[in-house]
Amino acid sequence: MSQPIARLALLGSGTVGLAVLRRLAEWQGSPLGDRLRLVYAANTRLALHDPDGLDPSSCAARLPNAPRPGGQGHHADALTALGFDGVRILIDATADAGTASRHAGALATGVHVATACKLAAGTSLDQWRAIHDACARSSAGFGDRATVGAGLPLLRSIRELRAGGDHIHAIAGVMSGSLAWLFHHYDGSRPFSELVRQARDAGFTEPDPREDLSGEDVRRKILILARAAGFAIDSDQVEVRSLVPPVLAALSPAAVDASLDLLDGPLQSLLASARSEGCHLRFVARLENGKARVGLEKLCPNDPLHGGGGTDNRVAIWSDRYRHQPLVIQGPGAGAEVTAAALLDDVLHLRAMAIGRALAA
Repeated sequence: MSQPIARLALLGSGTVGLAVLRRLAEWQGSPLGDRLRLVYAANTRLALHDPDGLDPSSCAARLPNAPRPGGQGHHADALTALGFDGVRILIDATADAGTASRHAGALATGVHVATACKLAAGTSLDQWRAIHDACARSSAGFGDRATVGAGLPLLRSIRELRAGGDHIHAIAGVMSGSLAWLFHHYDGSRPFSELVRQARDAGFTEPDPREDLSGEDVRRKILILARAAGFAIDSDQVEVRSLVPPVLAALSPAAVDASLDLLDGPLQSLLASARSEGCHLRFVARLENGKARVGLEKLCPNDPLHGGGGTDNRVAIWSDRYRHQPLVIQGPGAGAEVTAAALLDDVLHLRAMAIGRALAA
């Protein structure tokens, strides 16, 4: 007997959204592709809908090239396109707070959500609780493994440890691919500001690199991990030591590039201090004793986070069973392809979960 096909709605056609569409196109005609049907795809300019199924390749060609102005591609339109029964999955490949704020409502109606956006579960505690309450009431699933570590088995490992009766005591990690790259290459031979410009031009940072240097992205990631570990921490309880000095923070985006050298003096002094102790600088998030903090640290050779390079994320987890030697997970922590793969892993998991529950009912 054939199993139900999951209907999919995709929001977002940035680098991650396009990678999702490419992967779906590759799956067409395969056992994986036969389980899924893309019925809606949208960005802020264009919405595409076909209940019989869209061609992902066509969507990938049309969405980024849609003229402005155009359709809005709203969250509500996607839910309407998904219909009112069967296995329905919303894929959020945006970085939009408004879209993230509506996920609890979608879950409450029985629509599953797979997201790469940290703004749903990595901001206010109330919103995080609303998502989990909606899942509990409707039995819908919330797939978020792409939000931290671009799909590295971080959230899955934490949740499986807890499900097996383990207790998480602490988490520490290098969780920003852009900041990992910057401090991996920062050896004092070039000003830090020069590396920031190089990283921005290569697309490793946001167009305004202050978004990366502020630590806000890392704050959201440690919040998501902490909450998965059983610590109900609100966003304002995370101590964030931004790399952006107040003068630089106050500038308009257009004036930032000319003033990036404000970063150089303080970081040169910190680098010299770290190297005198045989250590190096990394931007680290830590959860200890139920409290979280984010900032630049000196990592010495005996620290479990000392290894790694490039844009790799490296995260250590201490628990009852990993009390003296932490579980360390390392791998690519950024990239559209690995993030899209994590999103679709969640989609397949949510589909299987929904079918399993239906068969057991």
